[in-house]
This record gives sequence, structure tokens and C-alpha cells, in this order.
Amino acid sequence: MIRVAAVGDVHFDRNSRGRLSRHWKDLEGKASALLLAGDLTQVGHEEEIKTLAADLAECPLPVIAVLGNHDYHMNQVDTIKGLLSEARVKVLDHSGTTFECSGKTVGVFGLKGFGGGFIGASCSDFGELEIKTFIHTTKNAARDLLQGLQSFNTDYKIALMHYSPTAETLLGEKKEIYPFLGSYLLAEALDAGGANVCFHGHAHKGIEHGATPGGIPVRNVALPVIGQAFKIYSLDELSKELNAELR
Repeated sequence: MIRVAAVGDVHFDRNSRGRLSRHWKDLEGKASALLLAGDLTQVGHEEEIKTLAADLAECPLPVIAVLGNHDYHMNQVDTIKGLLSEARVKVLDHSGTTFECSGKTVGVFGLKGFGGGFIGASCSDFGELEIKTFIHTTKNAARDLLQGLQSFNTDYKIALMHYSPTAETLLGEKKEIYPFLGSYLLAEALDAGGANVCFHGHAHKGIEHGATPGGIPVRNVALPVIGQAFKIYSLDELSKELNAELR
């Protein structure tokens, strides 16, 4: 059985050393990789990511991460990626990686994603340049997500992002901010790309469980939602859930 651990929105600051690493003992032998769904820092400061990188360097599992909107705030993305890479963290940015476990292959495609809203209450690329730029950012993310998932020839396909592909996991958030929490375009890419599961964060007041229109399981793993340092998920069980939806 293949299991992965996942969490998002850990929001490390300069004084957070040990907040994750003290839980590493609970990972050994229980998962094949740790997935981080963005918002790794408070404001994307170099000292914040150094603190997190020190924790992650001690993780007994391969760590795969995407960045979130907080990590972009200070325009230090290249520095953040570099420091995480030095800690042996694989940072995905419109890119993918694969690993093997128990004779099975797993592909993980990761990106931040973006907003735009959901069916019945979504933005379109009409009008001012600023609105067009906003939606084109999401359309480009959805295109890359689709192509990335389709490029995998693996037993399992995981999508890792920060923004949500479904309004289902946003329940509890104010509906007025749904367009800034995710986009249905990401869900369309997941369905067309044949993902087995999507992990995201960002929605602190949302709920954990959701699905795309095509039945792909979506899990909001923001730390305030799952209420623990990370949660372990079985890819086999998630695939059974997907197959049940398709029948």
C-alpha cells in the first residue's frame, strides 16, 4: 500500500524551528513522501524559509513542495527555491517528479494554481487588461496542469497545488472570496488529465474532503483544516474512492 503525508499552510516564521521536525518520528515507515501544499512562510522572508529548511532537512522522507501566495509576497521566490533545494526539498513550479514504492510508480505534478472562481460565479477574460491577466494566469496554470498530468506514464498521478480546484473544500469560507481561493479550470484539467487525487491548501476555514465534477478526490490539507502537523493518505484507498464515483 502506497501512502503519502501531506500538509499545507504551515506558515513558518523565524521562531518556528522544530514545529514540524519534532513530528518526524511519526513518519518513518508510514509514508513514502511528504507533500507540502504551499504557504510555507508568513511573508516569504529569507529567514523564515531558512527556519523551515532546517526542519525539512531532517525529514526521513523525500519532501515535495509547491509555493503559495504568502511565499511570493517579498519577491524572493528564487531564494526560497534555492534554500529548499539545499535542504533536499523538490520544489515543483509547473513541473513534475516521480518516485517508486512497492513496485508502483507515482507521478506528482505541482504548481501554485490561481483564482478565478467556480461555475456560476467566475471571472472571464473580458474587459480590462488587469482582468484578462488575472484569468490568463489561471488558464495557463490549468493548461500546464493538464499537460503535466498527461505526460505521466505512472500507476498513480497526484496533483499538488495551493489554490483549490473545487468549491466543495471551501465550505466555511466567505463566498465573496471564492474567486481568490481557486478556479474550476483547475478541476477541468484534473479530470481531463486523469489525476488520482489532488492535494491543496489556502482555504484555512474550508473543509478537508471534496471532489471534482469527474469524481477525482480533492483534499484540503491546510494545517488549520486537518489540525495536525501532517496527515497520511493511502493512494490505494483514494483510487477506490475515485473508482466508486465512476461506477
